[in-house]
This record gives sequence, structure tokens and C-alpha cells, in this order.
Amino acid sequence: MSREARIDPFTLEIIKNELIAAGDEMFHALKRAAMSPIIYEVLDYATGLTDARGNLLSQGNGVADFISALGFGVAHVLDKMGRERLASGDIVILNDPYVGGGTHLSDVALILPIFHEGELVAFAVDKAHWTEVGGKDPGSWTTDATDVFQEGLQFPGIKLFKAGRPDEGLLELIRANVRTPDATLGDLHACVGALRVGERALHRVLRKFGKATVLCAMEELLDEGERRARLELARLPRGTYEATDFIDDDGIGNGPFEVRVKVTLDDRFVCDFTGTTAQVPGPINCGRTSLCSAVRQAWKAITDPLLPSNEGVFRPVHVVCPPGTIFTAERPAPVSTYWETAQYATDLVCKAMAPLVPRRLTAGHFLSVCGTIIHGIHPDDGTPYLLVEPQAGGWGAGADKDGENGLVCAGDGETYMIPVEICETRYGVRVEQYALDIVDGGAGEHRGGRGLVRDYRVTSAWARVTATFGRHRFAPWGLNGGQQGSPNTVELVHEDGRRIALGKCARHLLKRGELCRLRTGTGGGYGDPARRSRARVLDDLRCGYITLEQARRDYGLRDTEEPGPAAAPSDEA
Repeated sequence: MSREARIDPFTLEIIKNELIAAGDEMFHALKRAAMSPIIYEVLDYATGLTDARGNLLSQGNGVADFISALGFGVAHVLDKMGRERLASGDIVILNDPYVGGGTHLSDVALILPIFHEGELVAFAVDKAHWTEVGGKDPGSWTTDATDVFQEGLQFPGIKLFKAGRPDEGLLELIRANVRTPDATLGDLHACVGALRVGERALHRVLRKFGKATVLCAMEELLDEGERRARLELARLPRGTYEATDFIDDDGIGNGPFEVRVKVTLDDRFVCDFTGTTAQVPGPINCGRTSLCSAVRQAWKAITDPLLPSNEGVFRPVHVVCPPGTIFTAERPAPVSTYWETAQYATDLVCKAMAPLVPRRLTAGHFLSVCGTIIHGIHPDDGTPYLLVEPQAGGWGAGADKDGENGLVCAGDGETYMIPVEICETRYGVRVEQYALDIVDGGAGEHRGGRGLVRDYRVTSAWARVTATFGRHRFAPWGLNGGQQGSPNTVELVHEDGRRIALGKCARHLLKRGELCRLRTGTGGGYGDPARRSRARVLDDLRCGYITLEQARRDYGLRDTEEPGPAAAPSDEA
């Protein structure tokens, strides 16, 4: 009997939406239960369901870097354990950065097989950034690791729960090896709770519609995703398109590193990264599954961002890259700041394709997660604090729009910065400035979006700053005659007046009263700046998006033209 004969389209649509809703329900459950701001404020996690073979069915997503990573994780567990070694109530823990959807050790996946009437029918999965997984540095990721063993605990796909009972020895081992055990184990149990929400949601659907019907709907969900994706692919011009760029450095003095892609469009979307630099000594390497996720981000942006995140949508996508490159690092290469490289993969594909789809893709954006760790002893209660967060920055302009101001990078997706109030309450810092950064760069007929400047004044006796701000040397690219944007920079201001500006630092010591200033870049401009209308230039001045000097130099504003008042952030420390 054909699939269509076994399930009517109305029931099919209801089940598909139930599956999608289950991923979202898991997402909100995890947010409510988590203990770390990096999860409940930033939303650095993802949740979802796969079928029994590990094909992603639905995903509740905060971080775009995790697109499809959940399915890769399940596939790895199936390859390693097989169905026969999985039982109802089992939960597998996995953070291997080289396989199974791994990114870096801080991003921990939990995987729960779902059984119905004795048959394995699906998996519930989540993947969240734990503030601490041990390693040589507070916060676990750092810019100067030289192998993965320095970066924290590795969970190679082992059972955390067996038939519903936790492995108390493993929990005790985790507690003994992290600096914030209560928060880390609290986040772990929040992830477990989210899995059980997904399991209950799927069982409701199975009871309501029956196993055969639901399994049929799962297949149709994937096939429909592929059909919709191929319709979008057919609209793109056939051909081969290339892009190259350079990554600043690896955090320990090496670089820059050339990266490249060749995108071929026919009946598939093939991204070939052959010719990219080999894996490097510092921790900016990423693994192959991170590369695949990065390409899938670009694929959705190029085709239709509203396409569902399921394995069918990604069937036309093929990634080619030899092993052992900066995009396909192999053990024991350090990977704790993998996002610096994974984001270049997304950006390269967009750079190659932007001229073809100018109303889907913009000029280059600030790109880096601009990850920041500030660690010290809280001045109020003497307990250690650990601020771990991304930063937002400027996006590139498009063919019909200015760039977005102060938005997180592509890989961070729908995440946020930690609110000022939370930072000042929980950590030994005072936020003295949080504003648009009006620097040179990004001029065009459509202007690149502005980055941000955020000042942290240390209020504890001391604090150590670790930060990785990629695109510190190579600014975001402009498009169609637009100017390039501005770089990302960390500025450290000491009490004796010394100012240090850099792209990466590890455990840099600041004393009470000293300042950490975080500057994120302006996005690239689109089109010749001379074509920008005078009305828009004057409006930019009034709103404080550009200075009078920039208006005259970049846009040819004459002295006789009245700019109106402008307000740019102060550069005073």
C-alpha cells in the first residue's frame, strides 16, 4: 500500500506540526530549568527529535552552529552502540569534537532513545553549552590550548543513564572536575528534563495516531523538506563560484591562514574546501561535522530561511574537504574556539554566492562570536564568578537595505548577550558603556550595520580576561563597490594609562578599577557610497550612526549642508 493511501493529508499536516512543536517544547523546558546564564539568557543550546535512524525531524534552535548537529550525534551513537545496546530510559552523553556533531568540549549533547511498543521509533536530543567542563582554564575554552586534553572533560558517547537510573559514579566524576559543580550538574539535569519532555510529547502523538501512521508522517516530513529544498535549488543559476579569505591567527602566534571554497550548483549544492590551510597548533580548528553545520547555515540563508530544519532539507547539500585541515581537524588538535573557523566556512559560502542572490545575502558581517570570559572573586561574598558570553556586532548591507546594528553573528543565530543587570548582579564588574561603536568602515549606498562597544570596569580585587575576537586583522568584506567594515578589537586599559588592543588574549590580569573594552566590527557596505541619498546621509548624522567627518569624507557632504546634531559614543575610558 502506498504511503499516500495510508495517511490523509490533514492528519499528515497535524502530525508534522506536532513533531515540530515537540522540539520547541523541549527548547522552552530547558530554558526554564537551566542554571547558567549562557543557557537561559544567551540561549546557547538546541533541542530536537530524530527518527530511529538519526535523521533530524525537528529542532528548537538558539545557536545556528547546532543546525543538524543533533542528527549527527544520534548517527554516531547508533554506529558505536547499535540499536541492540540501547534500552528505554538510557541517556547517552557526547561531546567529542571530531565526530557526532561535535563542536568543542563545552557543547555537550544528551541523547535519549524513545521506544514504543518495544520498538525504537525516535530519539530526543539536546545540546547545550555548559559554562564549565574542566580543563586548564576557567570557562573551559581558551585561546592558547595546544591539544584537546587541556580543554576539559571528553564524553565519547557513553551512558549517563541506564534504564532510567543515573550513573552516580560518572556524575561524581563530573562534579570533581569542574569549577562550578552545582551549575554544571544543574544544567545537566535541565538537559535531562528537556529530553523527557520530548519523549512525553512524542508518546502523546503515538497514542493519538498510532505508530504506523506517525512513522509514515516522519518519512513524509523528510521527503517534503527535500522537495521544497530542491525547488529552491532549481531557482539558482548553474555554475561554479569561488571565494577566499584569511583567518587572523590561531591564538598562539601563528597565522594568517588562507581558507577557500568552490561552490558548484547543478542538481546538488556542493561546497569544496580543498586547498584550505592544514590544521593549526592553536585552538581555532573545527571538526568535520562543525563544517557541515556551517555549510547548512549558508544553505538555508541562500535558499529559504523558513525551510524547516530537518534532514530532508539538507539532502541536496554535499561538503568536500580533505581530512586534517583547519576545517576538518583530527584528534588531538585543540578546538575550544572552533567558532572562529566554522564561521569562516559559512561566510566563505556566502561571499561566493552573494553576487547571485543579492536580496538573500548581504556583504560581510563581523563574523566572530567574540567570545569573552571574565573570571574573578566576587567582591560581595568572596565566591568565584565566571562571566562567559558572546558579543553582538554589525552586519553587512544588502542590495536594498542597510546592515543590522548590534546583532549576533550568523553562527549564534537567535541568541542574546547577557543583560547588563545580570552582569552587574552576578559578577564583579560594572558596565559603564554599552553603545553603538561609530568607527570608520562600512560606507556604501547602503551602509554596513554598526558594531557595539561594551565597557566592563573591574570591581573585584582582580579579574582575568580571556577573549577571542576574530576578524581583528581582516575586516568584513564590502559588496558591489561598498567599503569594507571595521575589525573586532579587545582593549585593556590599565590604571597606569597603558592601553593594549588585540584580537585574542588568555587570562589577562586586570586589577580593581581597570577596564576591559569590547569593540565589535561594523559590517561591509553595499554599493558606491556616492550613490547614497543626501537625505539618508543627513539622517545618519542626526541618529548618530556616522560622524560629520565620515559624512564629508565617505559621502561627500558639503560644508553648506546642515547636518543637525549628532551623538557618537565617547572614547574616554
